[in-house]
Amino acid sequence: MGKIALLFPGQGSQQVGMGKEIAEKYEISKRVFNEADTVLGEELSNLIFAGEEEDLKRTENTQPALLTTSIAIWEILKEKGIHADYAAGHSLGEYSALVASGAISFADACQAVRKRGQWMEEAVPKGKGTMAAVLGMEREALVEVTETATANAGVVEPANFNSPGQIVISGTVEGVQAASELAKEKGAKRVIPLSVSGPFHSSLMKPAAEKMKDHLAEVSITTPSMAVVANVTAEPVKDGEEIRELLYKQIYSPVLWEDTVKKLIDEGVETFIEVGPGKVLSGLVKKVSRRAKVLPVYDEETLQNTLEALREE
Repeated sequence: MGKIALLFPGQGSQQVGMGKEIAEKYEISKRVFNEADTVLGEELSNLIFAGEEEDLKRTENTQPALLTTSIAIWEILKEKGIHADYAAGHSLGEYSALVASGAISFADACQAVRKRGQWMEEAVPKGKGTMAAVLGMEREALVEVTETATANAGVVEPANFNSPGQIVISGTVEGVQAASELAKEKGAKRVIPLSVSGPFHSSLMKPAAEKMKDHLAEVSITTPSMAVVANVTAEPVKDGEEIRELLYKQIYSPVLWEDTVKKLIDEGVETFIEVGPGKVLSGLVKKVSRRAKVLPVYDEETLQNTLEALREE
C-alpha cells in the first residue's frame, strides 16, 4: 500500500454549516469546536454552524473557522485509527497540517490564525489590493507578465501555483488589472478576478508577516511527528525554528501547491485525504496526477466513504 498524505484546505473553502453534522454525531469533534470557543472567548462554533456568510467570510473569522473544522474532522479520523505519512495545507491550511502533526497545539494555532487574519486584513487598506486566477498559462510566461505589469502599473506577483495551468496573481488593483490584460494578450485562456479582501501572498503583506514573526517567537513549536511539506519550499520542514521562519515567509510568498503535490507523489504518496470543507484540493491533486487517489472528508457520508476506501487497501 502506498503512503498517505493529509491535505488541509485554505481560505475560499469555508461555508456556513461546515462540520455541524459531524460535531453533532462525534463527541471528539464537538470538543474541538468547544475548545475554539474557549480559546477565542467567543461563540465561533455558532458562527460556523449557523452564522451569516458575510461574517464567516471576514478573514479574521474564516481562518480560525477553517482550522477548527479541519481539526475537528482529523480528530475523528485519528480516533478511527487512520495514520498518515505526510501532511500539507494550502496557505492557512498549513497551520491545520502542523496541528495534525503535533508541531503546534490547537489552542496556540487558533490564536495565531485569528491574529494572522486580522493582520492580513489590516496590511493593505480596503479596496487597494486584489487577486485573480490565470488559467492556461505557463509559469515562466506569467512571471514575465507580472514583472512587466509591476514596472508599468503597480505591484503584482504570482501568489499560488495551484496546478498546471492554474496560477493566482496578487497585488495592487492596478497591477492585477494590468497583468490580467497582458496575460490575455499573451495567450492565457481565462482570467478570473477573485472576491478576496486583500492581496494575499504578495510582498504587500510584509507588514502582517512582521507582526506574525513576533507572535510566533512566543509560540511553542516542536518537530512534527509526520512529515509536513511547507508551502514556501515544497519540502518537508525539519524543526520548530524552520517552521517559524517559513510561517513568517508564507504570508508574503507564493504557495507552491503544484510542487508540493508533486513532491508528495515523488515520496510515494498514492492516497490523499482532504480534511476539511469542500474538495478544492482534491481537484488540484487530480490536475497534477490522474492516478492519485483522492478522498475528501467534510461530512458523515464522505467520512464513511473514506473509511471504506481505506479499509479496502
